[in-house]
Amino acid sequence: SLPMLEGWATAAPSGRPITAARNATKPRNFTATPDFTTPCTQTAWPRFTRCALQFGGEGLQPEPAPSQPPHPKGEEYDASMSKRVIICGGGAIGAAIAYFLARRGAVPIVVERHEVGGAASGKSGGFLAYDWCRGSALDRLARRSFDLHAALAGELGNPWLYQRLRTFAGHATGRNAATIAGQIGTPETTAIVEPRAFTQGLLRAAEARGASLVKGSVDGLLHGPAGTVTGVHLDSGETIAGDAVVIAMGPWSVLASRWLSLPAVHGVKGHSLVFGPGAHKLDGALFLEVDDSRGTVLTPEIFPRADGTVWACAISSTPPLPVDPAEVAPDAGAHDRLEALCRAVVPALGDAPVIARQACFRPLTDDGLPLIGPVPGAPGAWVATGHSVWGMLNAPATGEAMAELLLDGTAKTVDLRRFDPARLEPLDPAAIESA
Repeated sequence: SLPMLEGWATAAPSGRPITAARNATKPRNFTATPDFTTPCTQTAWPRFTRCALQFGGEGLQPEPAPSQPPHPKGEEYDASMSKRVIICGGGAIGAAIAYFLARRGAVPIVVERHEVGGAASGKSGGFLAYDWCRGSALDRLARRSFDLHAALAGELGNPWLYQRLRTFAGHATGRNAATIAGQIGTPETTAIVEPRAFTQGLLRAAEARGASLVKGSVDGLLHGPAGTVTGVHLDSGETIAGDAVVIAMGPWSVLASRWLSLPAVHGVKGHSLVFGPGAHKLDGALFLEVDDSRGTVLTPEIFPRADGTVWACAISSTPPLPVDPAEVAPDAGAHDRLEALCRAVVPALGDAPVIARQACFRPLTDDGLPLIGPVPGAPGAWVATGHSVWGMLNAPATGEAMAELLLDGTAKTVDLRRFDPARLEPLDPAAIESA
């Protein structure tokens, strides 16, 4: 029994501490430089600082050739037929990988122990931005993914309420209403989805093309000759064989370090509220800076959705990650504090009822960039995790690129070299076992 992952956060092969307190935004002096027509302080847009690592992006490449028809369900698996890929994790990344594999004719099997979209993928804001990662390693991934979001909504009937919207930055002091400083996103560059509906809808679309969903918890890997990963072992005693295994378990990907040479993946807890429709509507998404009465600066993000609800967040923390996603609970008082803050600085929310109080852990790596690619020293094992606050945005392009890697041997639409898992030192599995 591992009630909390505390011990693993104290040691790394390099000897330096691995702390769950790594802030997802990175230091504020790491900033991209977006173009704005209205002057505003850079710190009013905290998500820009999350795309700080410099990397030269290239233009988008053309769409891949039309996919093959999906492998029919119910046929007995044969290695000479469509490639069978086991995806550990039913979040947005896992669902996107399954969809793009199935669209190419592969046979994805998603293993999820909790529920599809039951963690950060179902509780995030669902905010999408085309060019907010300009000048960073994430730029091309983000641009490709933003375009794919629009295409997927059109192709699959938009059950997740994809909608373009305007985005604004502002500032408030204490509990006074925020003042809007300028527009930082247009309907051409920012959009929104309902994240749980997106994750579940994409997996349903994958199932319609031959994918399958298995309820269970992976507790080990199967190996063939020369250490090749050939499948997974479930806690129920069942085994699932396949041609490849993908680790896409968000912050719980750290558990796979017991079997694979993977870098550390940390969990940063976020709290959010969903407000029901009120008497007033918001005209766009808001990124605010609030000088709190406690002497701290909070950065609320408030997003109106197509169904009339409004999602809001502002408070993060770094407690130990529960081993079971179902055991994630909010910090004491966090939601009350967030509700009071939102109602004060955004008067339109004054009479809106709170219909959901949420907490989740988003995955973060040591350098702030995701892990996308083959696991070093383990042929047949792959990983796609660590997307931090941009997981919902970057899920489609990650899924598309992973499908290309698995089926073609190389990613064609996005250069994944900066996301290679081998760039970071692996976590010592003894740290996990001791925890």
